[in-house]
Amino acid sequence: QVQLVESGGGLVQAGGSLRLSCAASGRTFSRYSMAWFRQDLGKERVFVAAISRNEEYTDYADSVKGRFTISRDNAKSMVYLQMNSLKPEDTAVYYCAARLGHSLGLWSNEYDSWGQGTQVTISS
Repeated sequence: QVQLVESGGGLVQAGGSLRLSCAASGRTFSRYSMAWFRQDLGKERVFVAAISRNEEYTDYADSVKGRFTISRDNAKSMVYLQMNSLKPEDTAVYYCAARLGHSLGLWSNEYDSWGQGTQVTISS
């Protein structure tokens, strides 16, 4: 498994932007498809965005399409989530996840490794 550490969360006003980062350990990062999920208090963890091993494919939840962009840098073992036009409903803990293989997964049980999460709070 790969070890994941998220950073970049914080408190911003609605309409603002944040960039989340996820640092992965190990030398096999390029073998993993990566994703971001989020979880609000008392709710299930839900899919936000995913990216394939070599960036050929990405997928987004409908709620974030056109506002969020997932990217990765395999040389640095990093994955990013650029979040623009943030809304109060984007408030949640954001988790980075890794899945061995090429295909994208949209469900949390498809992912093998998770970070500890980073809090994102959007004020209205």
